[in-house]
Amino acid sequence: MNKTILITGSSSGLGRASAKLFQSKGWNVVATMRTPEQETELATLDRTLVARLDVQDTASIQAAVEAGLAKFGRIDALLNNAGYGAYGPLEATQLDKIRRQFDVNVLGLLATTKALLPHFRTNRSGTILNVSSMGGRVTFPLGTLYHGTKFAVEGLSEALHYELGPIGVRVKIIEPGGIKTDFGGRSFDFSNDTALGEYQPLVQAVFGVFGPMMEQASTPEAVAEVIYAAATDGTGQLRYVAGADAAQLLASRGATDDATFLAGMRAQFGLGA
Repeated sequence: MNKTILITGSSSGLGRASAKLFQSKGWNVVATMRTPEQETELATLDRTLVARLDVQDTASIQAAVEAGLAKFGRIDALLNNAGYGAYGPLEATQLDKIRRQFDVNVLGLLATTKALLPHFRTNRSGTILNVSSMGGRVTFPLGTLYHGTKFAVEGLSEALHYELGPIGVRVKIIEPGGIKTDFGGRSFDFSNDTALGEYQPLVQAVFGVFGPMMEQASTPEAVAEVIYAAATDGTGQLRYVAGADAAQLLASRGATDDATFLAGMRAQFGLGA
């Protein structure tokens, strides 16, 4: 029997690439997104159900899970991919954006996971793949909100691996570096207020560094391969680094103390001590 994966945020980028990869490997795929009526490619694939799921709408989460179970009989894996990055000075960011960042990246991930837990618990099997980021273990300037959510994903995933392991459910954390097509697009939400002049040199510095950094970014397809490996390797490994940029930065973070690493980051962004 083919295994089945439910994927959030399948309309573009990493979610779409993952849906296509798992489908090509013989899996059934429940490809979810906020506007499935606009989807044309995934809906044509065999063993693929395109369903509406907005991680901020718990009714849509439950409906998508039920649709997947009705179509394929069981769900073996969940890829919590839906998310985006809110950047910018905290003082310049509206409270509704702050709430939305945590609603989507953290509370939505928890709600989707919770919706599938009864099924996984009954089967005493399942794999939960949570897309974090290298930004779940290191931070960049002006990323207070984004990094806050990804650090949360790291912590909740690690705690869940203890909680769910005894009932046969594996938890995996995927830590990509930069992903091409995301920066500057729908997955990047930057807030700024030029009247707050004190922050503008930092804003300019961040954009000056991010551009060249994205030249090292991985393709969505390359990160999807790491996700597929995590879903199928049969091990209890918790974290999977995806991308040369993530591997390099996380290795540097692990090899140095706080003072040395933070000084290096400040220098990279042209910041004073």
